[in-house]
Amino acid sequence: MGEITVKIQKIRIVGSGQMGSGIAQVLAQSGFQVILNDIKEEFVMKALEKISKMLDRDIEKCKRTVKEKDEILSRITISTNLEDAKDVEMVIEAATENKETKLNIFRKLDEMTSNHCILASNTSSLSIMEIAAVTKRPERVIGMHFFNPVPMMKLVEINRGMATSDETFMIVEDLAKDMKKVPVAVKDMPGFAVNRILVPMINEAIYTVYEGISTPEDIDKMMQLGANHPMGPIALADYIGLDTCLAIMEVLHEGFGGPKYRPCPLLRKYVEAGWLGVKTGRGFYEYK
Repeated sequence: MGEITVKIQKIRIVGSGQMGSGIAQVLAQSGFQVILNDIKEEFVMKALEKISKMLDRDIEKCKRTVKEKDEILSRITISTNLEDAKDVEMVIEAATENKETKLNIFRKLDEMTSNHCILASNTSSLSIMEIAAVTKRPERVIGMHFFNPVPMMKLVEINRGMATSDETFMIVEDLAKDMKKVPVAVKDMPGFAVNRILVPMINEAIYTVYEGISTPEDIDKMMQLGANHPMGPIALADYIGLDTCLAIMEVLHEGFGGPKYRPCPLLRKYVEAGWLGVKTGRGFYEYK
C-alpha cells in the first residue's frame, strides 16, 4: 500500500436530509469543516435546525456545553451550488436512493472538484463500480454507508469498487475512525451486507401482513419478544422509509433475481399512495 498523500480537512455533504444532516453533524463534532449542500436553501436551513436541536438534547443531558455546540455549528457552512466544491478534499453524497440522481451528481462532482478529491457515496444498495464509471477518477470513488440515526449508530460499511485504490480505502477508513465509527469493509455487491440481510427480512414481514397472517403491531411484538429485536421490522420499515426499502428490494431483485428478493405488492402499494412512514406521517403506522 502506498503512502497516504491526501489529508482530509474540509468535506462537502451533498444532500441535507436525514442521513446528510446526521453525517454533517458527526463530522463537525469530530473537528472537520463541513459544507452542507442541497438544491434549496430551505432544505439546508431545516437540516441546520435539526442539528441544533440534536445538540440541545446533548446539552440537556450534560453531554456537551453551549460553547461546544456553538463551535460545532461554526464548522458547518451551507451551499445550494455544486460549483463551490473546488476546495474540498472529499465529498460524501447522501442524496435520495435513486440511481440516475446519484449518477448525475457524480458526473457534476467529477467536473467541479479537484483531481485529488475523493468522491464517496452513502448509497445503501447501488453499485459503487457503476457510480465510479461515470467519473474520470474511479480509483477515488468509494462507498461510505452510514446507518440511521448517524449520530448514534456506530457502523460504517466501506464499499470498494473494482477500481478503488488502497490509498482511498485507507483514507476513508481513517476518516470513519476519526468520527468514532467502526468501519467494516464489504464487497461491492447489491445491498452490500447489512441491507442484503435486513431489508429482505422487512419485506418478508410485510408479506405476513399482506397475506393476513398477523397485524403489523403483533408482528413487531413477536419479533421483539421472540427474536429480541429492539424494534419490530414493520416499525423499522416506517423509520427507514418505505420508499427506501422498496428501492433496495428492487436493486436486490435486479441484481440477484429469484423470488426471495421480489418486493411485496403491499410495500409497492404503500409507496404509490405516498405512505412512506415517519417522514410523511403515515406508513404502516400513523405519526403525529
